[in-house]
Amino acid sequence: MVEFPQTLEDAIVQAQSATQAAIAAGYTRLQIDLVLPELKPMPVAFQYLPMFSDVGEHLKVFFTDAGAAALAKRDWGVTPHQICSLDVAGARQTTPVEELVSPDDRVFVFVAPSAVEVSPVEQVCIAAGDRPVVLLTPRLEDIGTVGIGYAARKIRERFLSTFEPCYYLRPFDRAALLRCYPSPWQIWLEADSAYTLVAEELLKPNSERLDELLLQSGGAQAAPKRSFVEEMQRFLRALGQ
Repeated sequence: MVEFPQTLEDAIVQAQSATQAAIAAGYTRLQIDLVLPELKPMPVAFQYLPMFSDVGEHLKVFFTDAGAAALAKRDWGVTPHQICSLDVAGARQTTPVEELVSPDDRVFVFVAPSAVEVSPVEQVCIAAGDRPVVLLTPRLEDIGTVGIGYAARKIRERFLSTFEPCYYLRPFDRAALLRCYPSPWQIWLEADSAYTLVAEELLKPNSERLDELLLQSGGAQAAPKRSFVEEMQRFLRALGQ
């Protein structure tokens, strides 16, 4: 049974376990979501990537731009894996996909890609074939507001739907939504500084379904409503940030 993570480190360990289980089950496109707006993706990536230590230099880690890639190289020092950038300026990819994917690459991890990078990410996925690709803490909420047309937006959404959400953690008002593959989606309710599992769903519940489940569990009136930012700050403090 999945335990609710008590620290950010616990959540990252769970994400590693979920990734391993999903790859073992045959999934090759995986998504790791820690929906915490103030969370910095680079430290998360630093703690997450050692799970691929057996791959060594055949792991390729992509950052969204050359500056972020350079910062990772500086802060992380010598690493066994490759650190690259997608070289995207606006919506324009400046590096051919042939230069981004090598036959020797075995695993690809994209750190915090946004909606702007969906196109080059898709090209890398196509070139990667059946090799595992991981979207780590992607920032894709603005997929519908990046200035592209309806048809192009639907194509991007269709591509993103090919990824298995093997780990997902999102807190909201006195509750949290958690998915740790192979477990189903779980709704946890906070009471007395601890989280209790109150419901499970095979599919990711939308906001209406979440409200319904919380109401059934008696959690809808558990505490006065706070703003989303306030709730995130409280949750981050609870995780030891």
